[in-house]
Amino acid sequence: MSKHILLTGGTGLIGRKLTEALLSKGYQVNHLSRSPGKHPGVSTFLWDVNKNQIDDKALNGVDTVIHLAGANVAEGRWSQKRKEEIIKSRTKSIALIYNTLKNRAHKVKTVISASGTGYYGDRADQLLPEDSAPGTDFLANVCLQWEHAVDAGESFGLRIAKLRTGVVLDANGGALVKIAGPVKWGVGAPLGSGKQWMPWIHEQDVIDMYVYAVDNDTISGDYNMVAPQPVTNKQLTQAIAKVLHRPLWLPAIPAFALELALGEMSAMVLNSTKVSAQKIEDAGFKFSYPTLVWALTGIYSPNQTFPGGSLKQT
Repeated sequence: MSKHILLTGGTGLIGRKLTEALLSKGYQVNHLSRSPGKHPGVSTFLWDVNKNQIDDKALNGVDTVIHLAGANVAEGRWSQKRKEEIIKSRTKSIALIYNTLKNRAHKVKTVISASGTGYYGDRADQLLPEDSAPGTDFLANVCLQWEHAVDAGESFGLRIAKLRTGVVLDANGGALVKIAGPVKWGVGAPLGSGKQWMPWIHEQDVIDMYVYAVDNDTISGDYNMVAPQPVTNKQLTQAIAKVLHRPLWLPAIPAFALELALGEMSAMVLNSTKVSAQKIEDAGFKFSYPTLVWALTGIYSPNQTFPGGSLKQT
């Protein structure tokens, strides 16, 4: 059955690729954006969350809302003003959509929202399924408020799915570019102790999991959007160096140096979060890139073959 999707954050790194995946399935896609759209296959409608303005025609015929909009947590130091912007960009945006639904007839049945594995905070070596207690730091607070705002859709009888995303491995942007850059120049090094767990996922599996959540009505509640084999920061750095054929000879960058340079933002690379993917696997989702070596080779050497066959092209 064809779907009609309203996507927030549709021009972001994930949003652009998710848009193409949805269109390739024959689904109709609308974007909500602050500026006119340029994609010929997408209907773009304007909104301004800060001014509480939205073109409600964006919801015409829509049955599924995918909520990716939110200020980049890694862009700029976390001043109090920046913290408020990060939270409000996520919570006020979905609230604006819900308030619009209250005041008009609609066909929306499902809301699928991004969240983050920052929900769990710094948890050392504890394996974290979805029912684990939340953390207490800023990132955990962002995720808590974000998910709480999304859960308000339950009062409309909507199916709500929240996907707690780990570090997305994508050659074109995000964390991988920042980690791999120094490695390519031969100056890469683990961060802090290097023992902290870093939940990761290949960008293709991110896209596929969103599409899976759209297509399967049984997907509701919280799901960790991470690969099934977690790694430490040191293991990730070493794997990148191995795939890129670069040496790692520098000592780890001390935690105190990162704290001095980044302030509270250092939690993004120093927190240890070992996250379980068991729930989404039990729900039937199949990862294209379940292991780190497959993911990195798929990004940097997609034509390489393994005993099991060729890697999936991304």
